[in-house]
Amino acid sequence: MVLYPTDDPNAEQQEDTCFVGPRSGRVIRPLGSAPSLQNRLWGAPTQRKRRSNLKEKTNSRQTDLSFQETLAESVYISRPLVHLLCLGLCGKQSWKPWLISAALELSSFAVLSDAKFENRWEKAEMKRRSFLLSYYLLRSPFYDKYSEEKILFLLRLLGDHVPGIGLVARPLMEYLPTWQKIYFYNWG
Repeated sequence: MVLYPTDDPNAEQQEDTCFVGPRSGRVIRPLGSAPSLQNRLWGAPTQRKRRSNLKEKTNSRQTDLSFQETLAESVYISRPLVHLLCLGLCGKQSWKPWLISAALELSSFAVLSDAKFENRWEKAEMKRRSFLLSYYLLRSPFYDKYSEEKILFLLRLLGDHVPGIGLVARPLMEYLPTWQKIYFYNWG
């Protein structure tokens, strides 16, 4: 049986007594602060936090979803496959795959955003999904038709008129077309 340090009342005191080497960053526990042989965890102290996070994640209660919310989650999961199917049928320059994928993601997000998530992992996932919605501005054909010239204009303006920004903006303008073709079709 393995006991987690959160079960031990002296766990916080034990973490405070660790010595961290200034150059190597190596963590060394003094012998006096070692737990009894049965309660020892042989990993580094930073692994304890990961284990307690994993324990918290597995013990946290998942939110029960209604049929509509389960359907919305299924739509979100199947969205990349639908997008690839539409790309195969309509071609890369067609607006249909982009529109269908965006409609599926927005409808799924709208249904799931009304759900009351109690689990912090589920809340973080919803925040991540809301951020990923902005990637539709960087996906073709929307990027090719609308976003590309506005983004490049903004980067050029900042690079020419704000000191120091040009060191980042100019290489970004050169790499942006390549990144757009490669990375903005990764589905989160």
